Parts: sequence; C-alpha cells; structure tokens
Amino acid sequence: MAAVAAGGLALAQTFIPLDLSGGELFARYCAACHGSEARGNGPVAASLNKRVPDLTRLALDAGGEFPAQRVRETIDGRSMVIAHGTRRMPVWGYEFWVEEGADIVAEDAANAIVVRLVAYLESVQMQAAPPVAE
Repeated sequence: MAAVAAGGLALAQTFIPLDLSGGELFARYCAACHGSEARGNGPVAASLNKRVPDLTRLALDAGGEFPAQRVRETIDGRSMVIAHGTRRMPVWGYEFWVEEGADIVAEDAANAIVVRLVAYLESVQMQAAPPVAE
C-alpha cells in the first residue's frame, strides 16, 4: 500500500522545476541547437541539415516588433501544420506536457514554460543600430 501511495505522489510531482527562469529553460532545452546566446551556433547546429536561426534577430527581421505569438506557436508546436516535410525542431509543448504528467495540470505547466521561453527570447533581441549622425 505504501508503494502505491508513493507512486501516486510521484505522479503528482512536477518533473521540470517550474521555478526555472526563461534563461535557465532555454539553456536546458534550446541551447544545444540555438547556442547559449541564442545565435544559432549551438554544439548540435553543425550536424543539422538546415541552418539554425539566430533567435536574437527575430524582432529585427519582423520589422522591429518581436513576434511573440509566432514564437510561442513555434516553440509549442502542437497547432502547427507542416505542408511539406517535417518539423525541424521538437514539439516542445507536447514534450513539456508529457514530462509534466500529460493531464490538465500538465497543460498549465507546459504553457507556463513556453511563456517563460518566449519572454526570455524577447529579452535577448538585438536592437536596431541607431541612425548615423551626419
């Protein structure tokens, strides 16, 4: 009976420490490909068929405004439909949900993790160079 009770407690526990910052989550789940500074130069990047994007340029590449919703959807990945080929990165929303226990509580935890990652990526955006004085 004690083993069953202990097993039940284990199922209720979180597997990803939910007190991790967005930067710590990035280091744990994203830096292998995207690099510690999010520039697309992680240790795994060279072995991939496609270039890993520099995530510090997302706002610059989107006309100066950070595309938070697109970034969230890309990280989560569960609602994306790939027309040709396969997705290039893990479906992190699903991975986080499974790691957290694959239930309704896990859904909230997975969403919180994705939100922290998006906030972190917004915080590392390059700023446009100031105009050159004439």
